[in-house]
Amino acid sequence: MSMCNTPNIAKISIYWYLRINRRVNVMDGLSVVDILNAIDDRKSLDIFCSIAGGSVERDALKNAEGLSKKQFYLRTRQLLKVGLVKRKKGRFSVTTLGAMLYHAEFIIENGIKNYWKLKAIDSIQSSGKIREHERISPIKTIFSDPLIEDILVRNS
Repeated sequence: MSMCNTPNIAKISIYWYLRINRRVNVMDGLSVVDILNAIDDRKSLDIFCSIAGGSVERDALKNAEGLSKKQFYLRTRQLLKVGLVKRKKGRFSVTTLGAMLYHAEFIIENGIKNYWKLKAIDSIQSSGKIREHERISPIKTIFSDPLIEDILVRNS
């Protein structure tokens, strides 16, 4: 199950972290917050995920999402504006930036799936009973996913 089918808890957390801590300009005055705002509701996220799943014709996408014409165009215009999707001859497809965002949701999904394992790592590392050079061992023992291991080892 991808983030496109799960609650927006992870997306909301990222949004507030970025909003509180910094506003990073990425292109033409747009920021990470602007990009996350483009997918901030369930319908917008569903549209984005449908497009990221493969090139989609406008009419098929509009009918599948059950939105009014105005709602559909408002959401797709926002996705286009921030550069997550592109439109060519009535077909929407994901941009390279959109592909990166779609890939990032799989990393977030892995974090959500492994929530209790991550809590265990936090608990072990905050106990104070583990030496600095031993911090990596529990990570490699608990996780079999090299992507998660890489992220956690870099942060420990």
